[in-house]
Amino acid sequence: MSISLDDSTMRLVEVMVLRNTSAPILGLSFGYLLQEWSLSSASAVPGPNETRPGNATCPYDLGTTACHSRHGTCKGLDIGGYICRCDQGYQGNPYLTDGCQDIDECSVPVSGLTIGLGVGSGAVLLFLVLSITFMIHRIMTRKKRMRQRFFKQNHGQLLQQLVCQRADISERMILTLDELEKATNNFDKARELGGGGHGTVYKGILSNLHVVAIKKSKIIIQREIDEFINEVVILSQINHRNVVKLHGCCIEAEVPLLVYEFISNGTLYNHLHVEALLSLPWKDRVRIAVETARALAYLHSLVSMPIIHRDIKSPNILLDDNLTMKLSDFGASRYIPVDQTGLDTVVQGTFGYLDPTYHSTGHLTDKSDVYSFGVILIELLTRKKPVYYRSPEGHGLVNHFASLLSEDNLVGILDPQVVKEAGGEVIDIALLAAMCVKSVSKERPTMRQLEMTLEGIHAAKEYASSDVTEESEEENYVRVNDMSIIGGTNKDTLQADIDYITRVS
Repeated sequence: MSISLDDSTMRLVEVMVLRNTSAPILGLSFGYLLQEWSLSSASAVPGPNETRPGNATCPYDLGTTACHSRHGTCKGLDIGGYICRCDQGYQGNPYLTDGCQDIDECSVPVSGLTIGLGVGSGAVLLFLVLSITFMIHRIMTRKKRMRQRFFKQNHGQLLQQLVCQRADISERMILTLDELEKATNNFDKARELGGGGHGTVYKGILSNLHVVAIKKSKIIIQREIDEFINEVVILSQINHRNVVKLHGCCIEAEVPLLVYEFISNGTLYNHLHVEALLSLPWKDRVRIAVETARALAYLHSLVSMPIIHRDIKSPNILLDDNLTMKLSDFGASRYIPVDQTGLDTVVQGTFGYLDPTYHSTGHLTDKSDVYSFGVILIELLTRKKPVYYRSPEGHGLVNHFASLLSEDNLVGILDPQVVKEAGGEVIDIALLAAMCVKSVSKERPTMRQLEMTLEGIHAAKEYASSDVTEESEEENYVRVNDMSIIGGTNKDTLQADIDYITRVS
């Protein structure tokens, strides 16, 4: 019936004939008896030729035994004799000299294995598809929940109520995180414009092709979230050519994101404080002072509810391609009710620019911005850094400036470029700066008065510069160095002008 080389057996069927003598007709019936027979050669004694491993009942001599293949082994049987098998990795007849041939196990076709692998691969693929689909759904669900939580955390409902008071603001102000990620290439480091300890600013392009600056906070604290909401509320209601424009905000990210118009030319601080001998021309400095006064006068007196900026400093004054200034960073700003002159708050601002009266009392008024503006004027005149400056005697910039001004020695602190380029107007602006930083806040002029005074100074300089000669330039240079004029008519005239403006306004 069958022969197996692996275990040296043969299956036989023995046929037995049974005669039924009692039947009239011969009848035959067959019985099948299945027996296994073991076929093997008798054990042989090892010869002198090549040998292989074996035992007492398994021969060693390849030349005199039935297991002739060099790649076969033999195994002794309990009933006597032995059987031959090809070594692992070989197939064939171990009883022939070259009967066991080397095979490539990986290329042996096994239909059952192939079918099993196919079915198994299909099941694995289906499992992977279902698993990936489930994971994507779970991630998207979790992402949606997180965005809803961030929306609530970032005062989203309050903000939505505020901006929805005007439909045009509501439609353009709320931006999605997906759009901002696309605008910045997932906040690519190459898109960074700058930043400080509290956040990073990225350059981006919105779907409407507006180029914007996107401010992203680095840390999550409640005060900064409150400032973020405050800035959105204030800037959404301001429209002035010298105030940076807010395009929108995103409140579904872990940290709030603000989207401004992109101002290409950096900050006033960066333009003033360069290592080169020359920085901004004096005529541009005067114009920037006028534009800053306009912006602050607008905030203090021309909006429905007065706004105190509370952090006026040169890093918050941006310049565009034409060096037109844009006031930015309204996170610390506060509304002052029209029936009040001030507001008691936690002191906030930047040392060097911070009003000492506000710092000592915590009472915020519009004169606090006036003080900071006066520091800006001193910075434009001297090119000294208000935060870091110290005189040889250890005084800060404001005190040293006021001391030299009172000694008729202002040239000792003026920027040499100003001394060369400016005319008599430098004395007027120095006096205005001194009035702004008076220790008694009530003695300081208003931003409206400062705006009108500076407009007059700027207009006079523009008129004079239209017909300037080398001789007049030399005369201006001498005039700035002759500080005795401060004690004379010029100072009295300036004070009279301010008094007149006060009465008119």
